[in-house]
This record gives sequence, C-alpha cells and structure tokens, in this order.
Amino acid sequence: MLTFGLTMVRHGETQYNKDKLLQGQGIDTPLSEVGVRQAEAAGLYLQDIRFTNVFVSNLQRATQGFGVAEGRPKEDLKNMANAAGQACRDFTPPGGETLEEVKTRFQKFLTSMFQRMMDNHCRAGQLACPTPFPTPLSQPVVAGLANDGVADLPIHALVVSHGAYIRVAVRHLVDELCCSLPAGLKMNHVYSACPNTGICRFIITLDLGESGPQPTVVHCIFINRKDHLAILKHLKND
Repeated sequence: MLTFGLTMVRHGETQYNKDKLLQGQGIDTPLSEVGVRQAEAAGLYLQDIRFTNVFVSNLQRATQGFGVAEGRPKEDLKNMANAAGQACRDFTPPGGETLEEVKTRFQKFLTSMFQRMMDNHCRAGQLACPTPFPTPLSQPVVAGLANDGVADLPIHALVVSHGAYIRVAVRHLVDELCCSLPAGLKMNHVYSACPNTGICRFIITLDLGESGPQPTVVHCIFINRKDHLAILKHLKND
C-alpha cells in the first residue's frame, strides 16, 4: 500500500490565452510577461513543499489538440459547434482530439505514474512500503496553507500541464475513481476551467491488483486554488 500527494498545476498565461485564441498540440507558445509572473508566484507559493516526483508537459507553456481550429479565436470554435448542432464543450473540430481521447491519454498517464510511484517508493516484491503513512480514511487538515493535506506525507508528485487536460483529469478522478470531496465544495467549481497556474491537489492510496497498482482511496484537498495570484493584484494596484 502506498499513499501519496498529487498536486496538478496549470501553466501560466500565454499571449494566446490573453487573446482568447485556441492552442493545443499544434502550437507551442511561450509564456507572456503576465504568465511568467504567475509562474513565479506559483513557484514561491510551493517553494517549501518537497516533491519526490515531477511530471511536466513537453510544451513550452507547461494538451489538447484543436485540429483546424488551432490558432483561431475561441469564438470560431463556438460557431463551428453551433453549425454542427452541438454544445461547444462536446464539439471536436476536424482533425482535433476528442475529450474521450484526452481522457484515455490521462488514464494511460495515471497507469504509468502509479507504477512509477510504486517502483520508486516501495520495496520490490512487497505490498507495504517501508515508510509509515497516515491512515487513508483519515481526513487531512485543510487550513488554506500551501501544504494543505501533504504536511505529513513524505511522498508527493507534481504534475504541470494544461487547462483542458487538468479539467478532464479532475472529472475522471471525481466521476470515475469516486474521489471524495471537501465539505461545501460545489460541483460547478469542481468542473470549472482551471485558471492559469491554478492548483489542484489530491491524496491517492494505491494497492497492488492483478493488473498492477490500483487506486483504492482518492481524496480531493482542493481544486483550482489561486491564492498565490493575490500578490499580482497587489502589485498591479500599487
């Protein structure tokens, strides 16, 4: 059995984000000046947290591909969806990646990450890890701090990725892995878009099944937190 923290962070703002243009796998845009400051703020916010494993997108701004809609205004995607008689969130432009394909990609990543975590932190051939962990069913303390939920966890993975990918990931963890949620957290917030450098955190307990490591308990600490961006508003006001 292995219990570890999982923190997911979206990349900072790009000029395409600012201009409301679609960017997926076909466009590798760097961070804007604001995006760099957002990333620095997120780094400061998380600087005292020790991550044992880090997984980062290979695109500069860290992916969901938008096919023929790549680089075009988001309004164009809405118009294409309307013409097809579909809601924008369900529409896939020609040559684009469907939400189901993004979910499949996330599921493959989870399988790979779970195996990596077990390989890195458990003794070979043993179910139990050498380091004692908190009881999986105990509720972690949430006090609005950067280390909420992971203060006593020696193993903690960081994933830096993209807005669409994180949104699909959160929905998969909540809907299909039966993730428990903090009291009072509204579902419209759970399913909302992750802001630039927004932070989501989960605690996952794995056990070995016939097909490899399987999640037995998944608990959400917070979703789309952006407390670290408050400093940017103060600087702007000053």
